[in-house]
Amino acid sequence: MKILVTGATGLVGSELVPFLTRQGNDVYRLTHSKPKEANDIVWDPAHNQLPKARIEGTEAIVHLAGENIAGKRWNPKVKEELRRSRLDGTKLLCETIASMQAPPKTLICASAIGYYGNRGSELLNETSAPGTGFLADLCKDWEAACEPARVKGIRVVNIRIGVILTPKGGALAKMLPPFKMGVGGIMGSGNQYWSWISIDDVVGVIQHCLANEKISGPVNTTAPCPVTNYEFTKALGAVVGRPTFIPMPAFAARLALGEMADNLLLASARVMPNRLSETGYPFRHPALEPALQYLLHTNTGH
Repeated sequence: MKILVTGATGLVGSELVPFLTRQGNDVYRLTHSKPKEANDIVWDPAHNQLPKARIEGTEAIVHLAGENIAGKRWNPKVKEELRRSRLDGTKLLCETIASMQAPPKTLICASAIGYYGNRGSELLNETSAPGTGFLADLCKDWEAACEPARVKGIRVVNIRIGVILTPKGGALAKMLPPFKMGVGGIMGSGNQYWSWISIDDVVGVIQHCLANEKISGPVNTTAPCPVTNYEFTKALGAVVGRPTFIPMPAFAARLALGEMADNLLLASARVMPNRLSETGYPFRHPALEPALQYLLHTNTGH
């Protein structure tokens, strides 16, 4: 297939592009910077620029682009940048492909389990109502920005991604240094649910959604066994062979991270991947501790 990927140098994109290429697909990357390869296409959502002629003939698009949600301490300016980086690109991409004579058949667009907000121990699936707060509103608007593609008849899949586990970046990479030094511990009460997924399974889910034409709409991209922060902490401590006695109280997390702490670390979302289960996705890493063992000790890539 001719596949277009945005956010190709990010945490997921940098694993996905080589994987799709090894499978024999012709992968093009939409990039904001100077092209490095023949298959690189420059776009500029802030100025509404996307060369339609270059993406003609694309059969599928995987849209992952967006500023790192935990890259900077949140303030009104940063939150607006996070919104614009997701909504402007999605709107431009969807309006452009909706105006094409022969548009791609499939659009897989990133979203996040932040859609559900802070829900305690409630079991959540793809039919659950959205939550409240900045991340929930952002995810709702992000998914809604795909509407022009849906109206055109393009199959749109919104992958609501959980906490991605990889030692190369994201939450796990930030947690490893303190845990290896023996100063890791639970955050807040430890009762909040963290719905996680290994990087290998994120790539696998995208491949599954590309291949399965029956899948559309929201797809919870999380492992089938969500855990509490307490359980996560104990599993990570066991895998790195260090004690986990030193907690981070909620007030300390808020002092360090501000509003981001409540949305990312202290919020609870117990998310189940019902659509993936219904469509027979074979999880590579369904359980947490074996996933951490693999990622930290035996990871040889895909």
